Amino acid sequence: MTSRVDESPTSPVGESDADALFSPPEFEPEPGLNGTPVRWYDADRTESYTRIAPFQERHDTSVEFFYKPITLTALGFGLAALAYVAMTQDVLEEGRDKRRVGAYAAVVSFLMFSMIQFRDGPFIRPHPAFWRAVLGINLLYELALVFLLFQDLNSARQMMTLLDPSLNRPLPEKSYAEFCELTPQNIWGAIDIFCLAHALGWFGKAMVLRDYWFCWILSIAFEFAEYSLQHQLANFAECWWDHWILDVLVCNWLGTYLGESQSHEDMPVFGSKGELLHFVSPAGAISKCAFQPYEWRGLRQTRGLRSKARRVLSQFSPHDWTAFKWEGTASCLHYFIVVLLLAVFLAAELNPFYLKSLLWMEPDHPIVILRLAGVFLCALPAVRELYLYINNPKRAKRMGQHVWLLLATILTELLVITKWSKGQFTEPLPRHIQWAWAIGGILLVLYPAFRFGVPSIRRYVGKQKRKGKGKGKKVR
Repeated sequence: MTSRVDESPTSPVGESDADALFSPPEFEPEPGLNGTPVRWYDADRTESYTRIAPFQERHDTSVEFFYKPITLTALGFGLAALAYVAMTQDVLEEGRDKRRVGAYAAVVSFLMFSMIQFRDGPFIRPHPAFWRAVLGINLLYELALVFLLFQDLNSARQMMTLLDPSLNRPLPEKSYAEFCELTPQNIWGAIDIFCLAHALGWFGKAMVLRDYWFCWILSIAFEFAEYSLQHQLANFAECWWDHWILDVLVCNWLGTYLGESQSHEDMPVFGSKGELLHFVSPAGAISKCAFQPYEWRGLRQTRGLRSKARRVLSQFSPHDWTAFKWEGTASCLHYFIVVLLLAVFLAAELNPFYLKSLLWMEPDHPIVILRLAGVFLCALPAVRELYLYINNPKRAKRMGQHVWLLLATILTELLVITKWSKGQFTEPLPRHIQWAWAIGGILLVLYPAFRFGVPSIRRYVGKQKRKGKGKGKKVR
């Protein structure tokens, strides 16, 4: 056995020696102070760190009663109301048709159960029970779609007359692709109530997505979808300036800008006497609150009628602000999630056009408006749950109930439309539209392959080469 004393300083160093030189052993810290265990009751209670309470555990005592469980009380009031309506002559006279009132009572009873017994969602303002009721409404709509899925189109049209006797009448097809010369008269003639509806819709989408560029991509993608489907729905046929000037550059941009401004609006900061000190952006408020302990002033501690009114109104504002950073190019998972979210939003936008066309409903029919408003309310907590599920898996162990149910609802709408569309849209998909969708699909697949797949393969090959070289040195 030879000694290594005679080796020169330039002699090659073995792997074990290199590990000893460049990676010295790390000593694990011993628990306690200088090896002595410290128990919780040994802490110095005069220190400030022992009195810090988590932010989520601090409640506004002035509205604490608002969050106490009252399940039995609500059950008692609900049963009393049902008994009064069903058994007295004040509301329903004997001999009248009570089926409609009975159906409404069943819906209200289900929503009451959902408000009391469903799990809480990500939002607590204005009250968790409100968002439980929103989840209950989504579930009722999903159950109605499942029922309609097993009906044929004529039966479904006949059933809609139970909600509105004026339905089940064919509607004339209206095209907006007439008088397409770019003149002030034509542009002014194209401005109607639907321009305001466009702006309000994109205001809501900006509040849901909270990403300016994502909204822009969705806006442009929807216009391309209208180009692709105008052979099926005549109201998708519009003039070029109606697509790109009125819709994208005016209505959609205005709604997106206002929605982004609202979700990033500066928050006022008030002093102890209720006076306005300064404004701070939500991002700045989040960063400050993350590192500094704050105690939020309740209604009783607020002085002045104006400050108390402001505190009451704040109950209907978001409890906290979370800036969404979807980062579709950060990783392969984020890319596919963003593409999937874009596809689901496009489906949610296109579904009501097909449903109202198949069921013969006007665009301003109350059922259509209620569907749009309901999906907006359901999307607010659903997108928040999806964002937490992707970016904070330690906190969100599973996909939230709102996003799961909303995804099921959109897909069920697609199934209903696919079933009822057989024989309704006879014109085939134009060849140039087929080529456009094929090229778009190929690009959607090629981008992640070159952006994420090729670097991963290079890293894997390099790692295997380094392992092979290491094994060769050991054999020598």
